[in-house]
Amino acid sequence: MNNRSNTIGIIGLSFGDEGKGKITDYLAQKADIVVRFQGGNNAGHTVVHNNTTFKFHIMPSGAVLEKEVVIANGCVVDPKVLLKEIEN
Repeated sequence: MNNRSNTIGIIGLSFGDEGKGKITDYLAQKADIVVRFQGGNNAGHTVVHNNTTFKFHIMPSGAVLEKEVVIANGCVVDPKVLLKEIEN
């Protein structure tokens, strides 16, 4: 029996658009859980799934893949923004 698990972390080394969202979206397709561990809704990421474009500021990229997603305690969450993302 193999109980080994793998974890991949995506961390940017500078501010701004480094492509973290695109890399996360790519890797999330084979992941069981997608976690956002820090940041707020001041920056966003765009995910395209089944020809539909989603713009997120709080939700992890894996949400459109119907993966288990976690918004960890290092994130600053604006409840109004989060609810709008969930509804859309």
